[in-house]
Amino acid sequence: MELAAQIMVGVVALIHVYILVLEMFLWRTDRVRATFGTTPEFAAQSATLAANQGLYNGFLAAGLFYGLISGSLAFQLFFLGCVVIAGIYGAITSTRRILFVQVIPAAIALALVLLAR
Repeated sequence: MELAAQIMVGVVALIHVYILVLEMFLWRTDRVRATFGTTPEFAAQSATLAANQGLYNGFLAAGLFYGLISGSLAFQLFFLGCVVIAGIYGAITSTRRILFVQVIPAAIALALVLLAR
């Protein structure tokens, strides 16, 4: 159970590194615009906001990686909880797809971490 929990925490962290890259560095590309359903004009206008959002996703990933490396249950629980809450908010305010990309993996990881302890 411990190994499954660590793998899922790592998966959630990697998802957020991927989101960081999309939002900070690839925001204006055709692929990312198609993913987020934005126009070239909107992508250009919102690039700074997207980069800021990407940075926050990077902080979530960093906290999860630290929790894994240090073995800190508190860090893992806190940052997984942040991912779940942020994902629920995103699903309500943006797109329900966030439930599948962020909330469900983080909730599974959270459950596994709790079951492994």
